[in-house]
Amino acid sequence: MAGYEERLARLGARVPEVYLPAAGTDYSKWAVVACDQYSSEREYWRRAEAFVGDAPSTLGLIFPEAYLEDADADRRIARIQTTMRLYLERGVLASAGEGLVLVERWTASESVPRLGLVLAVDLEAYSYEVGSSPLIRPSEGTIVERLPPRMRIRRGAALELPHIMLLVDDPLRSVVEPIYARREGLTKLYDFELMLGSGRVRGWKVDEPALLERMAGALEALADPAAFRATYGSAAPGERSSPGERSSPLLFAVGDGNHSLATAKAVWEEIKAAHRGEAGIMGHPARYALAELVNVYDEGLPFHPIHRLLSGIDEASLVAALEGYQEFDLDRCGSAEEALDIVERSGSGEKGHCLACVSPSGSLALRFPRPRAKLAAGTAQDFLDPLLKAGKGIGIDYIHGKESFLALASEPGRLGLYLPPVDKAGFFATVVRDGLMPRKTFSMGEAPDKRFYIEARRIET
Repeated sequence: MAGYEERLARLGARVPEVYLPAAGTDYSKWAVVACDQYSSEREYWRRAEAFVGDAPSTLGLIFPEAYLEDADADRRIARIQTTMRLYLERGVLASAGEGLVLVERWTASESVPRLGLVLAVDLEAYSYEVGSSPLIRPSEGTIVERLPPRMRIRRGAALELPHIMLLVDDPLRSVVEPIYARREGLTKLYDFELMLGSGRVRGWKVDEPALLERMAGALEALADPAAFRATYGSAAPGERSSPGERSSPLLFAVGDGNHSLATAKAVWEEIKAAHRGEAGIMGHPARYALAELVNVYDEGLPFHPIHRLLSGIDEASLVAALEGYQEFDLDRCGSAEEALDIVERSGSGEKGHCLACVSPSGSLALRFPRPRAKLAAGTAQDFLDPLLKAGKGIGIDYIHGKESFLALASEPGRLGLYLPPVDKAGFFATVVRDGLMPRKTFSMGEAPDKRFYIEARRIET
């Protein structure tokens, strides 16, 4: 029987060599939240900088998206890449050996922890091309225009640090949870409070062959084509498959960090093209990407909608644009909180979609009784995309969390669209049967609950 390395390789996964900060490092300053969070709230990143000070930190190894459009982007990228090498040369980061990392993440939002396994995934088993159906797939559309600045960072990077979170459809809790049940017998790697009130995290090294063999077996069962077809169906003999009737198994669906994984894939394709025909190129470390695997049924994993924040447009102009889009009704509300409450009580949209429009001039509940799109995020993007492409100076940002939404939507010159809750139980079925979700449909937790950078992996030869 093949060992776990070979079995995992067939599933697009492998056990990585993980790097962690040296003994004595203040982990509360080392770990920083995912770079795509607080993208409209520079004050958060200023607070993080003040908290970290001169201590070793992943803050020096990432590019917060709040600063992505700044004029000093090239200098920042060069500084990030230099810091990576300095951390390796000076022993700030050192190898913890080969092994998965079992992660227990406590947040202020949930009463139970979120569980995950940090592993490496094979970019040869992943594609973000529309219509493709590999074992590893995005759950929403990839905006290729967003990749170039991220690719510039990764091209010259010695390390990668993951905020990618992959989901597995495991109702029997056969992959992550049995390892968590054995955590007391594992080597603890870290246990600390996260900065700025973001909760607590603990991590254990998973390198026992018996546990890895069991995990490989559980993943094989989930990827079994017959079991996959039994769950999701397939086209009848002689019929042409539709995007919703794919018989090719989906094992790992990207939940967070879609564009980060797409960036890793794009850079890997560049490396392959530049070294085509060279012996050993398929063993290059950039072929893989570090990610955390989480069961979609994990009780500590909430799904939240991602809201839209607009600039350069007012309420009257938005309503006028809607009138040319499709049938809708509107209710003027006495407060933003009332409008948001109406949306939250509307549910996941079986009887139409409901959005809240919040701006300094007032609040509306917008109802779409017969929406064209299947999800409320699709309804929002369908009428927003033409406005954004019209070149009238309208800008958009994507906001996580009710408090951030209310604060930002009330600012002069801003207008927010608040989306209803997302049904996570139907997540995999939606991706398999309907194809990609509209971009920025959901968020796994609020901004402070997101994955923090802790582990690293070398991606240079």
